[in-house]
Amino acid sequence: MRYLILSDVHSNLEAMRAVMAHASRKRRDGVLFLGDAVGYGAAPNQVVERLRMMGNVVRSVRGNHDRVVLDPTQGAVFFNNHARRAAAWTAELLTGANQRWLESLPVGPREVEAGLEICHGSPADEDEYLFTEPEAQLAYGATEAKVIFFGHSNVPCMFELTEQGGRQSVVGVLLRGSRVVIDLDPTRRYLINPGSVGQPRDRDARASYGLYDSEARRFTLYRVAYDVDAARRRIMAAGLPPILGDRLLHGA
Repeated sequence: MRYLILSDVHSNLEAMRAVMAHASRKRRDGVLFLGDAVGYGAAPNQVVERLRMMGNVVRSVRGNHDRVVLDPTQGAVFFNNHARRAAAWTAELLTGANQRWLESLPVGPREVEAGLEICHGSPADEDEYLFTEPEAQLAYGATEAKVIFFGHSNVPCMFELTEQGGRQSVVGVLLRGSRVVIDLDPTRRYLINPGSVGQPRDRDARASYGLYDSEARRFTLYRVAYDVDAARRRIMAAGLPPILGDRLLHGA
């Protein structure tokens, strides 16, 4: 199976359009969505509608922003003021159909096929950030899957677990470049973040997404330029905090 992998769109319609146009030239059998359709950006209904239109080919998990937009008592206290304002604004704007779609998103981790899972933060906790090798080491203990795709940090990266002589070691790397191709070793385990479609935070303003061929065990990361200025203007026009648009310019 060949999967298109999307994560952390964050109501960024311009980035979503660019990614889907880029991915339209590539064969795929399904779509994996790792959560956070909404939050921060100013086009929540348009983004959710595009995900809904993909129908049953999409297998999804919810993100923390998806959860908080539906119910601020479920974690808004951990958001900064700008994120809380965006969540409250989004909650007022969402249509009933789009709210129901967000409500239908399951909590990860979710098995896609044997040995392949998706989650938002980590297999142990959808709110957990995976930045370091010790954090990844603990996350592996929450699942037996060989390959786990996760989001939340908005940073494209990979953690590879090797076991030899009864001892485990984890090595993490950032994934940088316009196109990064990785062939996965069937004897090792992987936690892979495809980066963020709509809110990149690795100092690269381009949208990020992935493709995974589960038969060939090949993951490909793509970076796609989009109209960042238009996304920023949309945020400003909505009256959302300007920093939410400014950070898009720098991929931060």
